[in-house]
Amino acid sequence: MAALKLTDTAIKASRPAERDYKISDGGGLNLLIKKNGTKCWRYSYRFASKQKTLALGVYPEVSLREARESHVDAKAQLRAGVDPSLAKKQSREQECIDQSSVFRVLAREWWENQRGTWTEDHAARVKRRLVADVFPHLGDRPITEISPPDIIGVIRRIEERGALDVAQRVLQDIGRIGRFADQTGRATLNPASDLSGIVRSRKTSHRPSLPSAELPEFLNTLEGYDTQGRLLTKLAIKLLILTFVRSGELRGAEWSEFDLQENIWRIPAIRMKMRTEHIVPLSSQALDVIQQIRPITSQYDLVFPSERQRTKCMSDNTMRRAIFKLGYDGHTLGRSKVVPHGFRATASSILNEQGFNPDAIERQLAHQERNGVRAAYTHHARYLEERTEMMQWWADYLDEQRNTL
Repeated sequence: MAALKLTDTAIKASRPAERDYKISDGGGLNLLIKKNGTKCWRYSYRFASKQKTLALGVYPEVSLREARESHVDAKAQLRAGVDPSLAKKQSREQECIDQSSVFRVLAREWWENQRGTWTEDHAARVKRRLVADVFPHLGDRPITEISPPDIIGVIRRIEERGALDVAQRVLQDIGRIGRFADQTGRATLNPASDLSGIVRSRKTSHRPSLPSAELPEFLNTLEGYDTQGRLLTKLAIKLLILTFVRSGELRGAEWSEFDLQENIWRIPAIRMKMRTEHIVPLSSQALDVIQQIRPITSQYDLVFPSERQRTKCMSDNTMRRAIFKLGYDGHTLGRSKVVPHGFRATASSILNEQGFNPDAIERQLAHQERNGVRAAYTHHARYLEERTEMMQWWADYLDEQRNTL
């Protein structure tokens, strides 16, 4: 057996030349001295009648001793009929596959893949759920090592704080990530596929609404709110009652959505729950409220901007607190508890009692048509003339109720 030729002293003393050159350590192990000064370990061998070279690292990160050990391992693979270069490549590929199957990596890839189909707010909510509720428990584990009991453990932790809606959404997120892993070849089984129904159900409760008998007193009490709080909050509540849109649809309103020539408010699909444009006919009373708001916020894009940050909309709690301050918090004798969303139920109940077309009422409430065939023909402008008359009747009715006291 030929004597080993290289020593650490000889390696350190080697200097780059005009061209790359090799120093042999014997048995096909060489140190390649590149003209830029880099020193690379190489193993030259033949496999299947072809000359090949295996890279074993860079000196001094890989020492002489470590290079010799890798050389011995490679020769053992050759004796076993294995190509060392191919084995190294497959090992690296497997390492990449293993890393990409880690739940956190998969989840982020899935999120990036889906975010183009979501609104920015929805994408942010999904990310917050994953980061807060899932990653601390499953994030660093390969999807193939996550079992249904592991997922149930995550769900139960969320349920313990009473967030049943969040628990249901997290379960859906995990299931979709598992399906994504299956589709991209990083799992053969979705661990959440058989977990439907495991989230505890909550007894259905309707949002507190204002009974029609209490409407006159509420409207009169609201008129005095400007002495207790912000005028803009009072006007927001008034416009909410007049239009009975969802609270978020009102709070996110932009001046560009209002056509005061046609007396309509077009809420774009991106801001609607059902992702369909919604037209709100504006009564004369609603137009009057809008004209009162103009001097306050017309310099901003938002009709109801936050007092602290004008590029963000007023919070739901702003109107909620104002209503509670008026005594409609469920603790004041003789007064019901009322929340902003509840005015929709109040309007729906009264309009149905007055004999208005139920389909027109549902369209004005922007409720999604549940029948698939009918939904295909449901247009944002359906029953518009009928709804315009209804909205003016509703505004006049509110005036009458206010004047009954």
